[in-house]
Amino acid sequence: MHIVEMVTKVLFFAGLRESLGISGEDVSLPSHVATVADLRAYLVARGGAWDALAQGKNLRVAVNQRLADAQAAIRDGDEIAFFPPVTGG
Repeated sequence: MHIVEMVTKVLFFAGLRESLGISGEDVSLPSHVATVADLRAYLVARGGAWDALAQGKNLRVAVNQRLADAQAAIRDGDEIAFFPPVTGG
């Protein structure tokens, strides 16, 4: 049986970009990763600096440049962006 992985482009902004040391990457995801919450947990499981994704309680996410919630479905080829809330002043 051949398991097909989906590939998504994951982007990181502001403090997340600094914490992780990258602005984005193409990620091959196993079949059990189907939602934004699954993706976040999958990335956090890498450990180390990736814990920054677990700590951001108010972390925002966009799927294909539209704000989304944790239960939003992700599909092959989607672009998922994680970013902290924006503050003004």
